[in-house]
Amino acid sequence: MMNEILDERYHFVNEAIYDAFFLILKEKELDKITVSDIIKRAGIVRSTFYNHYENIPALVAAIEDRTIDDIFALMDTFHPKNDRDICKSYYLTICEYTMTNPFLANLLRSPREDAFFEKAVTMFHHYVKKVTQNTTPSNHSKEELSYMIACTIGCTIGVLHKWTKDNFKDSPEFIADILTQTFISGMLPHIL
Repeated sequence: MMNEILDERYHFVNEAIYDAFFLILKEKELDKITVSDIIKRAGIVRSTFYNHYENIPALVAAIEDRTIDDIFALMDTFHPKNDRDICKSYYLTICEYTMTNPFLANLLRSPREDAFFEKAVTMFHHYVKKVTQNTTPSNHSKEELSYMIACTIGCTIGVLHKWTKDNFKDSPEFIADILTQTFISGMLPHIL
């Protein structure tokens, strides 16, 4: 019972640190955020922060990993069929996640070479490999299919990049509709 309470407290404090980081990220550039900023916003003491993370780069690495895990959890729920509503629902979820995750929005707004994109590309590669191993398209080789999936991922990232750079000017529904149409008319015919 005591371990459950400690685990719950640890999780609660960790969420407070994440929430504080995300709020501060809306106000400051990533490289300007300090431990002092986070502990003030999270309402914790410095030693509590250091019980969770060695420093700001360690926190950023943990947030990168969590963001990538969230994205791939969303991808694993997507089972494309020739159903516009299923596709739009999936892309709408991705758009809403992007809007509510300031870390991801910040990265998409100004892509740069960093650990996040390196991790994400590596995971996308593993994802494409896994999907193509379990799929036998009728008219295309597994290699052709892997390029098509990579194209779809690249297209999605490109649209999200433009949308975040435009400060979410258009609604998530509008962006989800564009991504849905692109997927249904571009990728889907090749994998059915």
